[in-house]
Amino acid sequence: MATDPVCGMHVDEKNAVFRKEKNGETFYFCSEKCLKEFEQPEIEYKNLKRITLFSVVLASVTLVLTYFPALPTLPNNVWLFIFATPVQFIGGWKFYKGAWDASRAKTANMDTLIALGTSAAWLYSTLVIILPQTFKGEAYFDTSAVIIALILVGKLLEEIAKGRASESLRKLMDLRPKTAVVIKNGKEIEIPVDEIGVGDMMLVKPGQSIPTDGVIVEGHTEIDESMITGESLPVSRKENDKVIGSTINKSGLLKIRALNVGADTTLSQIISLVEKAQLSKVPIQRLADKVSAYFVPVVILVAIVSSFVWYAMTADFVFALTVSIMVLIIACPCALGLATPTAILVGTGKAAENGILIRSGEALETAHKINTIVFDKTGTLTKGKPSVTDVIAVNGDEEELLRLAAICEKGSEHPLGEAIIRKADEQSIKTDYAKSYHTVAGKGIKCEYLGKTLAVGNEELMKAEKISATELGVYVEKLQNEGKTAVMAAYNNRPMGVIGIADTLQEYSVEAVGLLRKKGIESIMITGDNERTANAIAKQAGIEKVFAKVLPHNKADKVKELQAEGKIVAFVGDGINDAPALAQADVGIAIGSGTDVAKETGSIILIKHDLRDVFTSIDISGYTIKKIKQNLFWAFFYNVAGIPIAAGLLYPNFGLLLTPMIAAAAMAFSSFFVVGNSVLMKGYRPKI
Repeated sequence: MATDPVCGMHVDEKNAVFRKEKNGETFYFCSEKCLKEFEQPEIEYKNLKRITLFSVVLASVTLVLTYFPALPTLPNNVWLFIFATPVQFIGGWKFYKGAWDASRAKTANMDTLIALGTSAAWLYSTLVIILPQTFKGEAYFDTSAVIIALILVGKLLEEIAKGRASESLRKLMDLRPKTAVVIKNGKEIEIPVDEIGVGDMMLVKPGQSIPTDGVIVEGHTEIDESMITGESLPVSRKENDKVIGSTINKSGLLKIRALNVGADTTLSQIISLVEKAQLSKVPIQRLADKVSAYFVPVVILVAIVSSFVWYAMTADFVFALTVSIMVLIIACPCALGLATPTAILVGTGKAAENGILIRSGEALETAHKINTIVFDKTGTLTKGKPSVTDVIAVNGDEEELLRLAAICEKGSEHPLGEAIIRKADEQSIKTDYAKSYHTVAGKGIKCEYLGKTLAVGNEELMKAEKISATELGVYVEKLQNEGKTAVMAAYNNRPMGVIGIADTLQEYSVEAVGLLRKKGIESIMITGDNERTANAIAKQAGIEKVFAKVLPHNKADKVKELQAEGKIVAFVGDGINDAPALAQADVGIAIGSGTDVAKETGSIILIKHDLRDVFTSIDISGYTIKKIKQNLFWAFFYNVAGIPIAAGLLYPNFGLLLTPMIAAAAMAFSSFFVVGNSVLMKGYRPKI
């Protein structure tokens, strides 16, 4: 069953009121209201495109006729009025509406400047036609029309930039398979993906996309998950492994049971999260909005005052009006509206391409300020399950030691025993079964093998079995100092050796800590382990500061303590068990499971378990904020610098005065620069 993309109600082809085809995909809607809301952005874009084209054509004709009068019958100014007026009131309608809405809210915005500036130029030019004896100056129809056309072009560029920034998301959506082969009543049936239900059995052949999130029931394969995780190499998947919808089955034939469908799939969650982040505002943008609210009234005041001053000095009404129009035009910070949204769109899109989901604009801005990162140990820095690290045999036969230990541990369900058995399997060591297995609580396990006693456990077990293990003491001490658990083995009352077991580091933990250190960021490890074990793991990872013996519910308190010291703290954890600490941190970075993205509580989610992405997310944040600041500089300070020139400050001594057309072109250039500067971010590559 599909989901209405607007209200989230479950609908399908049978009970849907409306349906719509878009990008090769069918969407179902429960009401006309939802359909209209879904279509609204597309309708608005098409309308903007039409109005922009309409305005550009008429403004171009107006501009040409201004300098090359060629139409007979009517005076040239009348023709200019005929072509410019539709641009002023049809093309410029949205600016009048925006100015009116702002005035009702007792504020002013960029639309206020545009409406006032172009209206002043149009009104004066109209008076030149109606009252030629009083208003003897030149008409400025070309100014008002071209300004509106240029600003509309800038708005259209913004929409295009949004579309390009979301290109990676659309590519993901396009990769979703349209149909799936399901097995029902022993028959293979091809159905639309939207009709897949939870629990349905799907058949996926080599080279096909996996229709939806599920678990492998039968088969073994290599899966290309690059579209989700950014990892270029295929990953091995076998029975009982979870798989992600829309990833590509590279080799084996698979039977998969559907787990998540529709809006609950990993891909849908990712798209939803990134879209929300792209629509959110960063604090620096809210500051720009606040500054703009004060900036616009000041500009209007400057325009009025400069106009009065020049009229008092020259008694030239046309000149005074021209100055005020230029001030309003050049001060219009149109690019200010583009500065942050375009950079956020591209920044979050690039993060998603690299397997990093940034949930909000605030997280995007805060991440680059981080100076302290707290890593949870188990399952984050480490793999979360014990592995054999050392096999030390008294007689040097390490394979035999591991074989006998694995035989004994077959009677145990302890995680340490499982690690020993797994190690033997990895080395293809053949093992058989013993007799009379007996677990000794807190000490280990013993059994009878080939008529002799085989014991595997700690020092207490050796003492209980009256086995002298003094010669193993030096090895045990060495392993314990390294933070490892030492498991001793004895056969026929004779010590055979020691096996070291530890929760080993993730593949890129050391490299990630090193990258952060070079960036001047302190790494701290937090764990419930004892100090000796914790310090040993931290040393391996290159971490100097450790919080040991910390219970899960006290992790958030440790984050608070660091924040009280004035540090900007990020917490990196698994996203579920560490929820309080992730929420308390300035930035919570959750390690995604690949299929449970929506359940994560972090403001940044790393889809693949590669801790180097912690560094990359901070780097993307810094790069995006740098671009935003560059954009704000060009969008805002450019206007501030241009206002005195537009007001005629350089005219008395240098005779330098901007024309309204030059002012409009300069204003448009700043918008083009901001959009172009943001689009350049698409060339970003992770520095790892």
